[in-house]
Amino acid sequence: MKKINNPGNPVIRVVLADDHAVVRAGIRKFIEQPGDIQVVGEAIDGEMALEMIEEKKPDVIVLDIQMPKATGIEVSREIRARRWTIGVLILTSYDDDPYISAVLKTGANGYVLKTASPEEIVNAVRDVYQGKSVLDATILPKVMAQIANPNSSPSFEPLTDREVEILTQVAKGLTNKVVGINLQISDRTVQGHIARIFEKLQVSSRTEAVMRGISLGYISLPESTNDEFASYEI
Repeated sequence: MKKINNPGNPVIRVVLADDHAVVRAGIRKFIEQPGDIQVVGEAIDGEMALEMIEEKKPDVIVLDIQMPKATGIEVSREIRARRWTIGVLILTSYDDDPYISAVLKTGANGYVLKTASPEEIVNAVRDVYQGKSVLDATILPKVMAQIANPNSSPSFEPLTDREVEILTQVAKGLTNKVVGINLQISDRTVQGHIARIFEKLQVSSRTEAVMRGISLGYISLPESTNDEFASYEI
């Protein structure tokens, strides 16, 4: 990758948000190598990403989708809600239609897969900084298909790690109180998480949530064959 040392060009200040340290280290190494991009902060979860933006005032944030506490989609939406003038680049391994649709609806500037080359990712950061929209070539056909038939694929926000934990407990037919005891949180907190799960998965019952969670690959069918699986608290 060609190194750039042009004092007339401003350095692009970037925050990296990914819950895997090895991934962050690898991305940081190759995006800083050309010389016109500087990583000014790293975040290990969604909440920290928002705090880092407020503190560091970066030009671009590079976000993974699936992170603890707040997903990249939630972070992107919050950035736009706060009207922060920052470029948002989603860098993820997820190429599922629901994720792509959900990301684009937040107003993110770019969506690039981690299978892209280092040079492609560097150029994506530069393009987002310049206000351009960036789409990975492999997902472009999916985006075009969604534009042509917007009702063909519903948009589901990804669940956080905690929400997946709770949905797994719900799939066993456990009550909010028991789930709370198992996870050492209050049953009221459990109810709040379940409400958010309903909203994200676009369902109105625990049974529907479990079925959709299984279809999206978040959880598996419980091994137990008794009636526990069919019994849900409404």
